[in-house]
Amino acid sequence: MSASVSGEIKAEPNLTPLLDVVFQLITFFMLCINFSQENFDSRVRLPVSGSAKPVEAESGSGSPEDRLVLNIDRQGHLLMLGKTMGIEDAIKQIKTEAKLIKENFEIAGKKIDPAKGLPTTVVVRGDRDTHFTELFQLITACQANGFRRFEFKAMSSGE
Repeated sequence: MSASVSGEIKAEPNLTPLLDVVFQLITFFMLCINFSQENFDSRVRLPVSGSAKPVEAESGSGSPEDRLVLNIDRQGHLLMLGKTMGIEDAIKQIKTEAKLIKENFEIAGKKIDPAKGLPTTVVVRGDRDTHFTELFQLITACQANGFRRFEFKAMSSGE
């Protein structure tokens, strides 16, 4: 205890618990942040379209977590999970993703309407030089595994 000449006692706050709480909050928000750009591979050069526009959030639509992003390079290979997959491996990966989505819905106690398919939107980011055959095979594999909602990405001519 320190005392001054006048006999007053000075109290100094302990900031250590406050700093601990602040660092825990920072850590929490860093873990919860959505790094949506991690799904977009820079090796994919999108086609240019004059009618391309930004995606607008629809009322009642699924959250951004309800998306499966397929990056397809110019050779028709799927770029996912840090790997380059050929058509056969890509079809297996799509089947695995569909199975995981179905299992997650079962665990949550939600039902999937077979007529509407899976509620996940498949975002197709195909390179401008990709042949239609490879794109068609991947889209057909998605449809065969229950995906019904698709978005195709392109750049507007002004970008």
